[in-house]
Amino acid sequence: MFALHAGSHRLSLARPLVMGIVNATPDSFSDGGRCLDSQAAIRHALKLFEDGAAILDVGGESTRPGAAAVPAAEEMRRVLPVIGALAGRGCVVSVDTRKPEVMRAALDAGAVMVNDVTALRAPGALEAVAASDAAVCLMHMQGEPQTMQHAPAYVDVLEEVKRFLQGRADACEAAGIGRERLVIDPGFGFGKALEHNLALLAHLDRLAELGLPVLAGLSRKSMLGTLTGRAVEEREFAGVAAHLAAVARGARLVRVHNVAAMRDALAIWNAVEEQQDGT
Repeated sequence: MFALHAGSHRLSLARPLVMGIVNATPDSFSDGGRCLDSQAAIRHALKLFEDGAAILDVGGESTRPGAAAVPAAEEMRRVLPVIGALAGRGCVVSVDTRKPEVMRAALDAGAVMVNDVTALRAPGALEAVAASDAAVCLMHMQGEPQTMQHAPAYVDVLEEVKRFLQGRADACEAAGIGRERLVIDPGFGFGKALEHNLALLAHLDRLAELGLPVLAGLSRKSMLGTLTGRAVEEREFAGVAAHLAAVARGARLVRVHNVAAMRDALAIWNAVEEQQDGT
């Protein structure tokens, strides 16, 4: 079974782990502005940690559809105090960024993982992570956040996403980033229509065939609203169901806003799985 190497941390993936979302942004799609103040973000993150988050993912730039880019200096101003405080308390901290300069500063501040929606494609990004011992999550995204949902199109979404993620994993290994430090993410909602998201979720096990831990991030996303008719703040039950569907198909990490709800769902899931396995 996988163990994720993230700095000095070795995270067992024998059971699925929960990554808690910490948006230090004014414009994230579901909770923008709530944690823009550093102290508010730290308090929120520590609550997620208490609720059972194995990893805290701190971001200072929204990547929701249509979101505007943020200068690196502003992004660092938002995230570095939060990362430093959480790392100082022994938390496993990830930085959600696509900018190499932010990656380097965040790793220096104590982050031990990089979560990049562009899969380290920016010039210097591979080198920034390779120079550290941090883990990295490589995500698939078609297009850019500003335009990615205008008209997403694929011939075979599963094969195209799988091929892209394999290529990025190969690039990481060539740059000196070992497989034990890699996580892959199909990028639900990032340049994908509902039918693309459902195809990826239904066949997530095909991505797990790459031999790397798969992260699923479906929390509060528009596909859940489309399927249920619920507003953003009413999608927690749908999100738990979607993430359990992902776990059933091989996901080893789930990235969520409501850690307590996901922790409880996984407690039941794990108990049933252990009973079935006779352990």
